[in-house]
Amino acid sequence: MFYKFIEKKRNEWLESENCVAKQLLSYIQKHGILRDAQVEAIKTYLFLKIACKNKPLYELFTEGFFNSLDLDSLELTSTARRFLEKNPAALALLEYSMLQTRDGKQLAPELEKAIKQSPESIDYAGAFRDIFYGVDYADYLFSLPMGAGKTYLMASFIYLDLYFAKNEPDNPAFAHNFMVLAPSGLKSSIVPSLKTIRNFDPSWVIPEPAATELKRLIKFEILDEQKSANKSNRIKNPNAQKINLHLSYPVPMGLVAVTNAEKVILDRVGEIDSSDLFSEEEKNRIRLANELREVIGRIPQLSIFIDEVHHAADGEIKLRQVVNAWSRNHSFCGMLGFSGTPYLEKAETVEFTKELKIKNSDLSNVVYHYPLIQGIGNFLKNPDVKHADITTEEIVRNGVNEFLDLYGTTTYANGTCAKLAIYCGQIEPLEENIYPLVAEIVSSRGMNPTDVILKFHGGNKEYPVPEGSETAFASLDTSISKIRIVLLAQIGKEGWDCKSLTGVILPQKGACPTNMVLQTSCRCLRQVDRGAKETALIWLNKQNADTLNKQLKQQQNISLQEFSSKKSDDLTELKRYSRIEKLKVPPIDFYQLKVSYETLIVEERNDVRARLQKPDVLVKNEMQIGHEQDMTGEETGHFEIENNTNFGNERTTFSAWLHAIAKESFGSLTMTDLNAYRELLQKIYNQTNSPEFDQAQVRAQIRKAFIPYREIRVKEEVVAKTANLLKIDFAPTVSVENTMLFYPDQSTVEEIVDWDENPKNVELSDEQKKLLEQLSKTGVDISAMAAPQDPHPERSQTYHYLPYHFDSRLEIEYFAKSILPILKNKQLEIYYNGDDNLTEFKICCYHNDGVHWRYIGMYVPDFLVIQRGTDGCIYKVIIVETKGKGFAAKFAEKRKFMQTEFLKKNNEKFGYPRFDFLYLEDTLTKEQREQKTIDVIKNFFELAEVNR
Repeated sequence: MFYKFIEKKRNEWLESENCVAKQLLSYIQKHGILRDAQVEAIKTYLFLKIACKNKPLYELFTEGFFNSLDLDSLELTSTARRFLEKNPAALALLEYSMLQTRDGKQLAPELEKAIKQSPESIDYAGAFRDIFYGVDYADYLFSLPMGAGKTYLMASFIYLDLYFAKNEPDNPAFAHNFMVLAPSGLKSSIVPSLKTIRNFDPSWVIPEPAATELKRLIKFEILDEQKSANKSNRIKNPNAQKINLHLSYPVPMGLVAVTNAEKVILDRVGEIDSSDLFSEEEKNRIRLANELREVIGRIPQLSIFIDEVHHAADGEIKLRQVVNAWSRNHSFCGMLGFSGTPYLEKAETVEFTKELKIKNSDLSNVVYHYPLIQGIGNFLKNPDVKHADITTEEIVRNGVNEFLDLYGTTTYANGTCAKLAIYCGQIEPLEENIYPLVAEIVSSRGMNPTDVILKFHGGNKEYPVPEGSETAFASLDTSISKIRIVLLAQIGKEGWDCKSLTGVILPQKGACPTNMVLQTSCRCLRQVDRGAKETALIWLNKQNADTLNKQLKQQQNISLQEFSSKKSDDLTELKRYSRIEKLKVPPIDFYQLKVSYETLIVEERNDVRARLQKPDVLVKNEMQIGHEQDMTGEETGHFEIENNTNFGNERTTFSAWLHAIAKESFGSLTMTDLNAYRELLQKIYNQTNSPEFDQAQVRAQIRKAFIPYREIRVKEEVVAKTANLLKIDFAPTVSVENTMLFYPDQSTVEEIVDWDENPKNVELSDEQKKLLEQLSKTGVDISAMAAPQDPHPERSQTYHYLPYHFDSRLEIEYFAKSILPILKNKQLEIYYNGDDNLTEFKICCYHNDGVHWRYIGMYVPDFLVIQRGTDGCIYKVIIVETKGKGFAAKFAEKRKFMQTEFLKKNNEKFGYPRFDFLYLEDTLTKEQREQKTIDVIKNFFELAEVNR
């Protein structure tokens, strides 16, 4: 419930002049790739990072950061009023006690009474610390329902943190490195999580060229190896080695490690390696597990992401203990949790006084909540839930038949076919009862059970794992799968992402764990085609239906009836049409600058001896300033503190020191390599073997001395390209919340398409015919009058698809009211190119500092004014860019590239002025933009006579 306070203050911040994230949020919303749930979560995230400085929640509430309660509106004793005026934490807790629960009741009336009557009886700071699990770091939970895109949201947070960290590297609020923990109970969730994050396009949330630069910075690691090196007498944890390799960099940044929390991170937590109960082999395994956790704890500026965090909600669970240990690193940035069910199975008790205790079943650290019901019809399918108090066989029969009637021939736009999942509690009923029944049903409909039914389970002595089932299950959500019905036992209840799953049957009690009926039922709600109005079917027996209804009320404050009858949000479905063939729009030929880099190792330039003798090898510890003060708090002096915390345990022999250098190089340096410079290394050891020096950095500098110099060879090419103005995979419909930026409107679109297909031949009345005859006798040419007037004559000069989706009102105004009238009766065409999801005409832009080329991002032009040659091919093109004043500065480098390098290289290659570039800013008046357009068109196209 605390997220309500956070959301209120967040909205105030977003509207204030102090909000430095406005432009970035505007960019994200304008790009339109992320869902509304993800964008709202990002707003909260940036608010907590920037305005709240990434502080722990208990600290923010204790400080009264989110307070908004008006004391003057409350009936209070003078003592209570004075106390609350001076104690923001007490005021925050009072405001919390007065909140309304999901069922409309006051959250904690007894707490409100206690604060008003005896406010001094409560330890408010301690209470908030207990409420937020006693952690001293940022621990924020984002609650989004299944299908909202939690993994993409993680990727957004990773890139946003790195974006700000690059600009402010010393700001402790922003992480430099990340650990993504897949759900503990899901063994196969690592690779999908990694793939989703890796495929995320950072330009969806960060402008170019920063997006591309950050994409290059990121380094992914999967921590999933369990064994140490074979035939080795030394303990080696391969996962720890992977992390250590990144820690060897001078400034580790951009590491994204993905692992399974239960399988790797929680391995043998709490076991004592000195116990006589364990064999030596088992002790070694425990030390391996501890080594990995210790190495992870040393990653600087680390942020932990935990998917399905409700698995780690309890303070006693091992994962919380491990993260608490990591947080002791002075540069730990915090933990972010993600869950669709931010509730506890058992309510927690918070004690305010000995007499006053409150139970709470919500996870307290939720900072953003997007309810399930809001996602239905938005980015989730609309479910139709059926239930009956009948036998398991009857439920399966009814559910399968209804599914096949509704979706038996359904194929989605991406080629996947609709699928039904039937959950069975055990393997035996699946094999002996459910499969024969379903096989009978599909056979009666002329389908081959082998082709359309998949049995998927872990196998047992009597029924082994069905041959090929793992591959078939992994490929279910692809166009190659023809499976329609999936029979599952003890799998697929959580973490299974199959968008083409359109139906679920839970036919008996025990088909899935009781506490997972809601999650399992919702497996079929993921939307396939974004914006489409899709439906799903859920069949339950009475017990599962009652459980689902109970869980919906407890967790979502809705009933089963509301869940099943939720109507789609007011989305408008627009029909879209391609007119490429009608207009015979050819592709654009152009030349693209391509800059590539090749790294060359220059062994002969590497003088190891000289590098080892450089002063920068001898890295000293940093000094800190301590302050002295008297009992009144008055500062009386200061003194220097030597930061030698990493030395105490490192007093060692020279030989062991050399071995440490070799070990930390992970095979890149051998003892033979080091012994070749033994005398020089002995000197360094003698000089640095004291608390004055930073031992880890000294060893790192020595390792770097052995690394050969590298040269980067830059290769410049001018490559011929051909781009279509409309991609082949053009969807015929799109569902949108707002049609303001679509032009022309749907009725005009239909009218234009109708004129394309059926040019009108209007039948004239007798009176009109007589009038035309009279005019004809006077010598007037009546041929034009007899033909109906085309209401949209511009259709022969534009609209290669309909409708256009513009980015701004400026673009619509310029297109409809300025350039279309200017081009009327001219042999020119104008096409909107600004939708980067539909066009292939995109230009890679670079900045040249006089020595090197630097990639600054992809540029997608707004408009193309083209002139064709006599052969129908494109002869000349004016690239038109419209820009709001707020985006002009960021576009400056790309603008310079287009006006210089792009025009120069292309016009040289074609041998004539083929391209021109027109830049129009909203700082100009409408008349000024139009005059500038007219001048460029007149000068560039030479309309009087064109030699084509």
